[in-house]
Amino acid sequence: MPWLQIRIPTAPEYTDALEDILLLAGCQAVTLIDSKDQPVFEPIRGTTPLWQHTTIQGLFDHELDATELTERLQQAMRVQTIPELGPIVTDVLEDKDWERSWMDNFKPIACGDRLWICPSWLEPPDPTAINLRLDPGLAFGTGTHPTTYLCLKWLDQYTVPGDRVLDYGCGSGILGLAALLLGASSMDGLDIDPQALDATQANALNNDISNSRYRVMLDDRDLEPQYDLVVANILAGPLCDLAHSICQRVKPKGRLALSGILAHQADVVRAAYEPWVDFQPQASHDGWVRLNGYRNTRSN
Repeated sequence: MPWLQIRIPTAPEYTDALEDILLLAGCQAVTLIDSKDQPVFEPIRGTTPLWQHTTIQGLFDHELDATELTERLQQAMRVQTIPELGPIVTDVLEDKDWERSWMDNFKPIACGDRLWICPSWLEPPDPTAINLRLDPGLAFGTGTHPTTYLCLKWLDQYTVPGDRVLDYGCGSGILGLAALLLGASSMDGLDIDPQALDATQANALNNDISNSRYRVMLDDRDLEPQYDLVVANILAGPLCDLAHSICQRVKPKGRLALSGILAHQADVVRAAYEPWVDFQPQASHDGWVRLNGYRNTRSN
């Protein structure tokens, strides 16, 4: 069925109250979107930032009177002293097959010479390639984000048969599982989000990867002392804080890739790792950077 869509421009401090107003008015779904194309890259830890110019969007039964609904919402906003930062916009959103539309936008991605990331509902473009079947799901990581893509390209080039791999901040498990398909013998995935464990296990099952070849965990107590290859696709701040811990997991002359880094953050992250890592030239894609190199033998 079609929907009546309401869009209200607002500021971050009013979003919670506006969401309550919409839900009390019968809203079926609430979405927050960026009004002015303002990027929010790396938040202060412990916060969930919103754009300074946020639009809160709600879907209502299409049979409701748009003018009457708008007046009710404006009255509720006045009662709670929420300012109107712009006109409330209403329109009818025609029904469509949203799942099919979403699926049509997720295409196979070539990540280097050997590796493809393919959604499960499509046939791989190259059946002879190494095809990781991956559907967007519980945790971040589908290959479409520049940082994930940069790491996958690096794995395609640097994974060696028999490697023991650590995926630090594994998310959906895409990087560690790709390494297994590329010939690594084992993979440990570490993440602080319990959903990452479920997503990694589901994706491993979807790719016929035996659970004897990988482990996924919420803390580092059960990690191996060192690995042949370590990849960490998180954020610049945590990467800097964890530099010593991550480098200690890379065996001497082992390979390390770091991403989740914006171009202007690359020098700071590089400096944090230089006591332990001999870096190769960095790679970049759409404003994001991958740093990679080898653990040197000069440091402990």
